[in-house]
Amino acid sequence: MESWSDGIAGLHARFEHRFGRSEPRDRALDYMTGLLAPLEKKNGWTLAEQVGQLRPDGVQRLLNHSEWDENAVRDDVRDFVVETIGAKDGVLIGDDTGFLKKGTRSAGVQRQYSGTAGRTENCQIGTFLAYASAKGRALIDRELYVPKSWTDDRDRCRAAGIDDKVPFATKIEHLKWMLQRAIDARVPFAWVTADEAYGQVKHFRAWLEERRAAYVLATKVNDTVITADGQDARVDALIADLPKQAWKRISAGAGAHGQRIYHWARVAIRPSWEGGYGHWVLARRSLADPTDLAYYVCYGPATSRLEDLVRTAGARWAVEECFQIAKGECGLDHYQVRLYRAWYRHITLAMAVLAYLTAIRAQEAAKGAGEMTSETSYPSASRRSAG
Repeated sequence: MESWSDGIAGLHARFEHRFGRSEPRDRALDYMTGLLAPLEKKNGWTLAEQVGQLRPDGVQRLLNHSEWDENAVRDDVRDFVVETIGAKDGVLIGDDTGFLKKGTRSAGVQRQYSGTAGRTENCQIGTFLAYASAKGRALIDRELYVPKSWTDDRDRCRAAGIDDKVPFATKIEHLKWMLQRAIDARVPFAWVTADEAYGQVKHFRAWLEERRAAYVLATKVNDTVITADGQDARVDALIADLPKQAWKRISAGAGAHGQRIYHWARVAIRPSWEGGYGHWVLARRSLADPTDLAYYVCYGPATSRLEDLVRTAGARWAVEECFQIAKGECGLDHYQVRLYRAWYRHITLAMAVLAYLTAIRAQEAAKGAGEMTSETSYPSASRRSAG
């Protein structure tokens, strides 16, 4: 039986050697146990109270000052996810999410657009890499976006624990770093997907192609691609030229309200396959409103079917589910830390808790619930074992 099936302590045991001393090692287990608890808010005070501590000093010390390797723990969590839900046809999904904050001292905070809030807010932005397969989905990597307003002010950075070596990096660069780490670790996957904020960036698509990483990336209606004759063509124009019979009614997978069925069509951009790989523009059309279309740029094995591209496009929503569960069940956004490294430490432990819940969910599915769908619930707090 897997060690983690005995509770969160089993997962903690996989990376307890990352802590040099017993106090932070034990505190990390307490922290994860608290994140699993059915608490309305999971901050230093409530987590400390949950494990019988009178004050949050130990929790704060764990995140701010204790000696332990949060990046090695991140890698251990990623490896655990691969062991429990990994599959050759897995999908890597990039996205970012906002963390609303007050004040100006938390690392990377500023007024910036947050997709979570749907508007410009005072917040931090985290870029994440999720992994999804038929068995489940979980977050496997993370980076904190540090705006230029911070990296141009090194005194401010130092006050928030941001080392002088930390450069300004865009969210695209963050996603490249995380994907490269996954590739180097030989994470099994068949496709990469992301929303149009990433998909419209041509140098990012070229970067993926250099690594033979197949992708289905959402893009803007006015994005352009290079066709076989070497000309730029808008993606909507290429799709508009398709005959009626090119559109197929296909499900992009199960959602909260059943199968997500749309009309889908694709067009090959460059029919001459390059090393066995090809390029397509993919389009999704609403059944109820034919004028409601979404577009994707795709690269993958020449043998890829329309259904393969549709399945990958639909998999992008798995990262949204990860954010929803991680924030609602694992305290991903409940932290009260200001230091740069403390952010990574909290997020990493919250990701570990999400990975644990994903493993339990996959185990239950394997026992009889069948293939994973987004309608399969995570185990409730009352059913979770803290070891």
